[in-house]
Amino acid sequence: MSHKRPESSGAMREDINESPAKKKRSLDTYRAFVPKEQEFLKTYETMESTVRKVLNTTYEKLTNSLSQDNISDEIKYLKNRLLTLKEKSSLDPIYIGLFGSTGAGKSSLFNAIIEQQFFLPVSGSQACTSCIVQVSSSRSKNYEAKIHLLSLQEWKEELKNLVELVRKPGEEEEEEEEGKGEDDVGEAVQKLQALYGRDAEKRPYEDLLRAKPLVNIPPAKCIRLEGAQAKELSDKLDPYVRCQSDKDEEEAALEEEKAKMRLWPLIKYMEVTIPKSDMIPEGVVFMDIPGTGDFNSKRDEMWKESINKCSVIWIISDIERAVGAKVHEVLLKESIKAYQGGMCSDIALVVTKSDKLHLKEYLRERKEKHKPIETRHDAILERNASVKGKKIKGMKTKLGGILPSDSEILNKADLVYTVSAKEYWREKYMNKEETEIPKLRKYIRNIFLKEKKKLLMDYVTEALSIVLLAENFNSTRDTVNHYQQSGLEGFVEDKIEALEKEIEKCFAQLEQPLNEGVKQAKLSHQKAFSRLLTRDTGYQGFHMTLKAVCQKNGVYASRVFARIDLNSALAQPIYDKIDSMFANIFRIQKGTRASLKPCLDMFKDSVQEKIREVGKKSPVTSENCKLNFFIEETNIILRTLEREILKKKMAVYQSLPLSIQSDLKPYYEEAAKIQGPRSCQRMQNILKENIEKETAVGMFEKAKEKMKMQLQELKDSVVTKLQTDISTMLKLAWSHREELTERLPDLQDEYQEIEEIHKTLQRKRHS
Repeated sequence: MSHKRPESSGAMREDINESPAKKKRSLDTYRAFVPKEQEFLKTYETMESTVRKVLNTTYEKLTNSLSQDNISDEIKYLKNRLLTLKEKSSLDPIYIGLFGSTGAGKSSLFNAIIEQQFFLPVSGSQACTSCIVQVSSSRSKNYEAKIHLLSLQEWKEELKNLVELVRKPGEEEEEEEEGKGEDDVGEAVQKLQALYGRDAEKRPYEDLLRAKPLVNIPPAKCIRLEGAQAKELSDKLDPYVRCQSDKDEEEAALEEEKAKMRLWPLIKYMEVTIPKSDMIPEGVVFMDIPGTGDFNSKRDEMWKESINKCSVIWIISDIERAVGAKVHEVLLKESIKAYQGGMCSDIALVVTKSDKLHLKEYLRERKEKHKPIETRHDAILERNASVKGKKIKGMKTKLGGILPSDSEILNKADLVYTVSAKEYWREKYMNKEETEIPKLRKYIRNIFLKEKKKLLMDYVTEALSIVLLAENFNSTRDTVNHYQQSGLEGFVEDKIEALEKEIEKCFAQLEQPLNEGVKQAKLSHQKAFSRLLTRDTGYQGFHMTLKAVCQKNGVYASRVFARIDLNSALAQPIYDKIDSMFANIFRIQKGTRASLKPCLDMFKDSVQEKIREVGKKSPVTSENCKLNFFIEETNIILRTLEREILKKKMAVYQSLPLSIQSDLKPYYEEAAKIQGPRSCQRMQNILKENIEKETAVGMFEKAKEKMKMQLQELKDSVVTKLQTDISTMLKLAWSHREELTERLPDLQDEYQEIEEIHKTLQRKRHS
């Protein structure tokens, strides 16, 4: 096959002939980027557009030249691959999770990033509902929102749990203190009263189930809002997401706007879209994730899923909590879990409200008194730099105890950002750059550029492989016979068998840490139980929170006591022993053979080297399509496999608490039914006694075996996929035109055009 360089590649022709209208559209699409970044993206877009046109031409050539009645399986496969790829998106959504407690400033931060001061409702005198809010840009000219409500079945489940959670006569050991609205029972009461009116908490479940809510619930369980301007949508959105401030005000049900407030207990999640933005790229999706999950099973499930699918997690903590309380450490722990088992590849701590500073107090307590501070501006910057240094050190210590020392995240220059949305707007004590909002925007753009190039390279590589496959069908019998006689198939089978053993060795490294973890878990299980469920909280009514924990099978997102997960707490000693090894096994970067990726890379390299060796001995040296097809297709097979491993490792990582939860489920259900005097102590006794019993009969050993079984299934799926995909590849590579009934069109020009783009993309680097 001839590989002469085209006089003008498709990418070049596209650029020369580009119309002013298309240039304007490109600039509009990339308006969130600086000029240099726009040039990179415009080049990527041109490359992608050209490849899609080439694929379309190839598909049309095949369709027009071949009979549609009796085509071979090989040609069907080729056409399906072409059809799938030419319609495939080259950039999946990039999810950035803003993960923080209520009042941490997530909404204010996001509003500053998109340059819309009062777009998302921010916490003020009224509390905002804590559902997940997903925000992205779109090609619509309007600001739009979809408010998704719980289904009838989901609400029935929550209603039953809420009724069981609220106070019943004679159930408590003593009366609750005033301020009930601030605790878990108080929130349950608020929800019931919002939908069913005063004294709803005193009515039985069956009565409420038959009752008509005080607000009309749309049958579609989705409310659509729209506004030409940001403020217009924000005003429409506000009544739905703010909790009712005065639940005793009867006329609230009669006023339309206040009646809307009664819907907040039913909101599951919200999707908000803004028009193309100068500040955030199209394709980036922000997820405002509450610091804890939710009482409702579906919302809590969505909470976990949202964290796990984020590519990036920003832990949001205001400056006072970051300096004092340990809230952000709890969030960091959840984020590390997502990094270990989910799609997350980057974590940052974003410290909000960095303008908040008591100047006299700071000057009195600051250590470096030899350096004079003359202004509030200087004090804020000095304090922020100090906070940043301490938090970077703390995060690296935390992450370093789990991740390999050469992990990309540990070597980042910026792990912590100190931001101020308030100062971004007013610039009284800090300028815009010092608020670090522009720095976060740059962070977002860099993530987008990196991901865009990676996925485009994957796309072009797959396109090249498909066209190579088509050209391969035109290769000669001599070449086919040579490949069949080369022993390549047997070589690959041997390498897959060797890889299977390497993966077994890789996973076997977890055996000792798992055993040590099980031993430690058995010694400390009662300590974990006591720490979570017999705490000295200073609040009365913890027995109701404990009831909620039991109702939810050991996992409850308490507003007062933060997230309680007894199953994970019991499994934590095992995680403490295996986390470092687990991270090393599933690391993304190349490393030693102790990691999974290097094992896969070694397999790929050895197979490709054998392919090249066979190619050099080919009697038809001008026919390189088969050799190139083998190379590119093995790249695609391994890259796809790595993505599947990334998705499946979550099932492995989460298997420990899920196994424990399964064993304890009957006892959670038993404890949840307890009522009457000393109910709290009786619930605790049931859990304590049965955790002890299950520990004695091997609960932690079963959890260990469950994880090992998940690892075995992962290994088997890797081996099976390699065997299937490479077998298919070899079959297709050995097909040739003398065996096919079809006469295939000449696709040399198409191959050359995609190959040129592939080479250009390999050379291009963005800074």
